[in-house]
Amino acid sequence: MATESEEAALTRHVAERLLKAHPQVDPGLVRKAVRTAYEEFKYARAPTHLPILMERRADDLLPYVEPTDR
Repeated sequence: MATESEEAALTRHVAERLLKAHPQVDPGLVRKAVRTAYEEFKYARAPTHLPILMERRADDLLPYVEPTDR
């Protein structure tokens, strides 16, 4: 299991990637989805894959919002 600083860095990194991918979604909702994903996978046997597992799960938890034209 990761230390608190590793956990914070990991969740921050995943949240930043998702915020870039989904700028129309509320940042608080993105952070909550990432935290939920971390809690689901924090005891995974393959910690190397934790970031991608978290990102995919958090992405699934986010609501679909129609992209706006820029």
